[in-house]
Amino acid sequence: MSDDSLDTMVEKLSNGESAAAERVFCDFEPFLRAMVRRRLSPSLRSKFDSMDVVQSVWAAVLEGFRERRWEFKTQAALKAFLARVTYHHFVNECRRNRLALEHELPLSPDLTAGLPPSDQPRPSQVAQAEELWETLLKLCPPAHREIVMLKQQGLGASEIAARVGLHEGSVRRILYDLAKRLASERDRPSVL
Repeated sequence: MSDDSLDTMVEKLSNGESAAAERVFCDFEPFLRAMVRRRLSPSLRSKFDSMDVVQSVWAAVLEGFRERRWEFKTQAALKAFLARVTYHHFVNECRRNRLALEHELPLSPDLTAGLPPSDQPRPSQVAQAEELWETLLKLCPPAHREIVMLKQQGLGASEIAARVGLHEGSVRRILYDLAKRLASERDRPSVL
């Protein structure tokens, strides 16, 4: 960003223009995030992310720009100001999480070695299931969505038929047709 455009951007920020705020944010965000990431220890990373700090900085700074609390003559002055504010926000986050970090202890490998694996699905499995559900709903005609939702709840064909007022064979046929459509959808090559 040139110094001329900086003056224009700061003026637009002061006038409350969101496009100017977005532009300044995009220009300085990588620098500020790198500054925070350099200071984040592994224990702090479990509590907050560099983006959390940078977003809190922008929320505070934008308010100050709108109230015309600051004036910057050069891009370097603005960058130094943002770096200082980011450092203060980082320190505040560290202080906020200090007690939790002092009291938490990592599980030792000896304690976790004998534990059975979790029966909860992994995050990737949850994401795949959600993607499959969205695909199913796209393929399913609106009139049959109630049947699919009841099936998802674990009901059998006879129970679904009783609830929706269809014959059990019709429910099975609807579910079978949907399964065929899903299989053909999956067999189709994806276009990137």
